[in-house]
Amino acid sequence: MTVLTVTPNPSLDRTYEIPALVPGGVLRADGDRVDPGGKGVNVSRAVAAAGHATVAVLPVGGPEGALLTQLLAELGVEVSGVPVAGSTRVNISLTEPGRALTKVNAPGPELTADESRALLEAAAAEAVNCGATWLVCCGSLPRGVPSSWYADLVARSRTEGVRVAVDTSGSAFAASLAARPDVVKPNAEELAEFAGRSLATVQDAVKAAHQVREAGAGAVLASLGATGQLLVDDSGTWFASAPVATVRSDVGAGDASLAGFLTAGGGREEALASAIAHGAAAVQLPGSRMPTPRDIRPETVTVTTDVPFDLPLSHNVNGAV
Repeated sequence: MTVLTVTPNPSLDRTYEIPALVPGGVLRADGDRVDPGGKGVNVSRAVAAAGHATVAVLPVGGPEGALLTQLLAELGVEVSGVPVAGSTRVNISLTEPGRALTKVNAPGPELTADESRALLEAAAAEAVNCGATWLVCCGSLPRGVPSSWYADLVARSRTEGVRVAVDTSGSAFAASLAARPDVVKPNAEELAEFAGRSLATVQDAVKAAHQVREAGAGAVLASLGATGQLLVDDSGTWFASAPVATVRSDVGAGDASLAGFLTAGGGREEALASAIAHGAAAVQLPGSRMPTPRDIRPETVTVTTDVPFDLPLSHNVNGAV
């Protein structure tokens, strides 16, 4: 198995663990770390941590881009970099015990039309060259890249017989559906945005997932925060949950979950179980560290077709993932 990820707007993610966030104060961190960042990058890191082959296609600019490439190589991720003039962005995360994460995401470089085209060509060619089992389109599109960019890549890849997963939001997410990706991975907020209404219960999320499928997605793997996860495809609907005792950071947890889904063998139930087990493991790790097989606790996972439709959607991070 080889998973090819495409991250048009990657980052270096610097995380500080602080006792408390005090606006206007001088804060002293209890710990800090720098990780390769960006949704597709995180998926590649999780795939590599699980012992599978992966290639990350991404624009690389400035010393930050060089460091990102170096850190990924150290983690066993092969990089197919496309040089760009702007520097790779740096994001900052502040974690406080028992509180929600505070994150500052930089906008990243603006790509020229030539750079955007070169990135698309590199991703499409690499999918064929590496014999990708999955091509994963992840994250926000950088400035200068049209919202149809993912749709173009999905269409080209499916023509070559490559299965495609998409994890993005807004207009890029909506545009990608027309190209019929095999699976998409929205969270509750992204489902609500697409559906054009608020979601209060699991049943609301299921209805929104069906709308996404009607627009072109083959399957919908939906993260519902602390409530759990849904999988909706042409063969049915599954619901999964996994308790989490302590949350250290939820940065990259959804990306770890997608990696768990894509690399799982067996049927849909096994893939969903793997997805939520990876996500639950990730939130208990510092920064955006990806779980390894020893971090996964499959015995804590519950997967059922008896979907709890009336269950309210929770925004509490200290629970199931």
